[in-house]
Formats: sequence, C-alpha cells, structure tokens
Amino acid sequence: MHADDQASAGYGSAGAAGVPPPPPGYEEAMRLALAEAERAAARGEVPVGAVVLDEEGRTLAAAGNDREASGDPTGHAEVLALRAAAAARGTWRLDGCTLVVTLEPCTMCAGAAVQSRVSRVVYGAVDERGGAAGSLWDVLRDRRLYHRPEVVMGVLAEECAALLSAFFAARR
Repeated sequence: MHADDQASAGYGSAGAAGVPPPPPGYEEAMRLALAEAERAAARGEVPVGAVVLDEEGRTLAAAGNDREASGDPTGHAEVLALRAAAAARGTWRLDGCTLVVTLEPCTMCAGAAVQSRVSRVVYGAVDERGGAAGSLWDVLRDRRLYHRPEVVMGVLAEECAALLSAFFAARR
C-alpha cells in the first residue's frame, strides 16, 4: 500500500531507530523533489515528488504525484519521473542515474526503479506501512533480482515527513 491510500501512515526520519544519517550531497536534489511534492499538494494530490539525476548530477526529469488529476493508478511521482527521464534519454535503461524521491517507494515504484536500471535510489521519509526499500519490504535490495540499486535513505527526512503529515492532518 502506498501513502496515497493511507491517511494514517507512519512517516518517519531515517535517522531514528539507530539508522545512521545519510551521506551529504543529495540535499539539493531532494529540495527539487520537495518542490514537486508541494506543487502536487497544491493540486490536491498526495505530496510526493521525485527527480531523476544523470551521472553528473544534472536533472533529467522531475514530477509530482498526479493520480487524482489523471485517474491513473500508476501516477506516482517516481513512475512519472522515470518515464520522463527515459524519454529524455531515448531509452528505458537509466544506468548511472539516481532517482530521488521524498517518500520511500512503494512496491510498484521500487519495481519500476529496478526495471529502469537506475544505479541509486535516494529517499527522504520512511513509509513504515507501505515502503518497499527496507521498511515493510525490500524490493530494491532483493538478492533474487538481477539489478539492485544502491539505496540512500533519510535525506531531508524530517521535512519530507512533515509535508506528508500536514497534508493528511488537513484532510482529517
């Protein structure tokens, strides 16, 4: 289950529960993803944003959730950003790229990251009820899969979690 489907989900900081803080270097990209999430919230969408960076750290694509507007169940920020990055590159293979997302990916989005061959997935808030990057499931590091991207968690986690919590609190 993705955060879109659960108003009472547990979002948290990756630094909690003894998890080390993330390495520096992804804050700027996460701020771009947060801006996408804020735009999504302004449209009435669950505030999740994603950015795809190329090998040099340049932004290839950015997106926010659009499930409500599009009526598309796959309209998660990660899927939209990966599609746009693939279109920009002219290939579905995003080797060397980094997916940066404000919320730990769900199973669908983690699967899309694996299938796109991104080298790294960076996320902010932990999704304890639907995360598929180590919280509930660990699709991204499943040894049975051919491709396993590096996972970096907790980048601007508190800001990412606060945005989601405020969004759902306003709807209760």
